[in-house]
Amino acid sequence: MIEAVMLWNEPNNKSHWDPEIDPDWSRFAEMAILAGKAIAAVDPSLPRVLGGISPIDPSFIVNMAGRGVLDHVDVVAVHGFPLDWNLWRIHDWPQKLDEIRAVTDRPLWVSEVGVSSFGAEEVQVFGVERTAALLAGRAPRIHWYSLYDLPRAWPATTRHKEAEGSSYYRHFDMGLLREDGTPKLALETFARHTPTLGLCQWFHFEDHRLDEAVRWMKRLGVTYLRTGLSWADSFRPNALAWFDRQMDALAEFDVTVTFCFTPEHLGIAPHHTSPPRDPRIFADFCAAMVERYAHHRATPPVACPAE
Repeated sequence: MIEAVMLWNEPNNKSHWDPEIDPDWSRFAEMAILAGKAIAAVDPSLPRVLGGISPIDPSFIVNMAGRGVLDHVDVVAVHGFPLDWNLWRIHDWPQKLDEIRAVTDRPLWVSEVGVSSFGAEEVQVFGVERTAALLAGRAPRIHWYSLYDLPRAWPATTRHKEAEGSSYYRHFDMGLLREDGTPKLALETFARHTPTLGLCQWFHFEDHRLDEAVRWMKRLGVTYLRTGLSWADSFRPNALAWFDRQMDALAEFDVTVTFCFTPEHLGIAPHHTSPPRDPRIFADFCAAMVERYAHHRATPPVACPAE
């Protein structure tokens, strides 16, 4: 069921990792190395992906290399949203990839890229077309974020919430489908670029959209998906039953599963962005999930031919 595992999500973004507790990312590096080793001990052929970085910052990759993290991952990944949050143009995508390739020889994936329909649905249509043109052939995995809009009743995972102004509210309009499941203009455009483009879709605990999402992905011709299994959720009642249901529903796709979110009771601070007090517990969680779900895996491509 798992084609690859990703260690954390956006570790250089303070919405996902607390830089006040870990300003030099030494704690993150220790945790990632332990997790990488634990995964390899269970399945040495399973590709390990360093959590997709946002912003795209070569110095972060250099830091991870210097701390030994890249010795325990097979792929590095980036996230980019130039029409919504980043301070660079969408046409700069090839340059941004080259900046990372200049500091590592690890294969490079684009594990989140997207455009919101916040201003106009036509902007999202342009974003899908231009992104596909700029990235196709330059990375073996391009995960479009996302299939569904984030429901308005759910909070977006970001540090400053509504204080971010329109930047916060753009989180809710990243889907190709509206919250009620009706298609936006960009859905048809996206379908013309599958299976080159895959999806990134986060499913919340016991997410009511799971089965319908699977039906949509099959209709759209999607073959690969990135999602997550939350370490924090693993402590909820019936967590394994939900994880089993999620992974079983996604069994027909090549799934990159992201392990992240610190349980409050295990963090240095009681927050999902906190480094854990004992990083070995995260490594144990990663190993257990790989043991449980990776046995039906087909080995994916991790490299992309140079153009």
